[in-house]
Amino acid sequence: MKKLINAPENVVDEALAGMALAHEGLLRVNRAPAFVVRADAPIAGKVSVLSGGGSGHEPMHGGFVGRGMLDAACPGAVFTSPTPDQIFEATRAVDGGAGVLHIVKNYTGDIMNFEMAAELARDAGIAVESVVVNDDVAVEDSLYTAGRRGVGTTVLAEKICGAAAEAGRPLAEVAELCRRVNASGRSMGMALSACTVPHAGKPSFELGPDEMEVGIGIHGEPGRRREKVAPADRIAELLMGPILDDLPFKSGDDVLLFVNGMGGTPLVELYIVYRKAHAIAQERGLRVARNLVGSYITSLEMAGVSITLLKLDDEMIRHWDAPVHTAALRWGV
Repeated sequence: MKKLINAPENVVDEALAGMALAHEGLLRVNRAPAFVVRADAPIAGKVSVLSGGGSGHEPMHGGFVGRGMLDAACPGAVFTSPTPDQIFEATRAVDGGAGVLHIVKNYTGDIMNFEMAAELARDAGIAVESVVVNDDVAVEDSLYTAGRRGVGTTVLAEKICGAAAEAGRPLAEVAELCRRVNASGRSMGMALSACTVPHAGKPSFELGPDEMEVGIGIHGEPGRRREKVAPADRIAELLMGPILDDLPFKSGDDVLLFVNGMGGTPLVELYIVYRKAHAIAQERGLRVARNLVGSYITSLEMAGVSITLLKLDDEMIRHWDAPVHTAALRWGV
């Protein structure tokens, strides 16, 4: 194992310390329990948006804490859910009296721990709404989930709902918008190589030099099938086909096309995939009204790509275009 770390048991804590130093004025880091909040939290009268999950998927979620997106993020150990006390204390830290939205990826540990934290928060008098993201069309059940995994649509929901909360929308409306985003988004990914979890010290799975895994999860879960490595255009077809077949749409719909790197994929390769995915969307009569290209929900150093397609409405577009100022996403500021 070759990694830029000191000791596996200190990875998350030392990364959070570095994040606090790198983004002073934008966010604050609490170390025990570990969570990240925007520097001006709590904001009186504003709905707060909180998400979290295992570390190793950076910049998600801590990189999305800031104005116009998340108010708080809870990082668990690498590929491990945050604990209920982390989530509860982060919820308390950002509650400005208007309630808190929890955006939860559909993984068994995340669901259980966020539910427990929400109960603790409600007992403490904090209004909490929870929305589960389950957008991965690759498999119905996996090693980590009952039902579809939550992947790329999570980033889009955090941006759109964070902007709605920033605009002063009440908790019920922000939560309903989040449910609508989840229902309108579909994702699928693939891997050219595995990643190595620091505590494990070895790759999470084995791929031959000429193999790829289609339908992989962000923790290295198996996908739909393993096959020979194909050109980028073919990979785009393998991912876009199931997404388009599953997403309710009609010709002329506006969509957001999100091509995401898994951590070890150069941006030049992501643009090659985006080029083909954009063409496939157009061939199906869709208008790519908005896009996002880059590594935003990763799996450590895994080489691979995921594609997310979100069917947009006017409200989603308006909130997508709103200013955002976070470590990983910044525009209009």
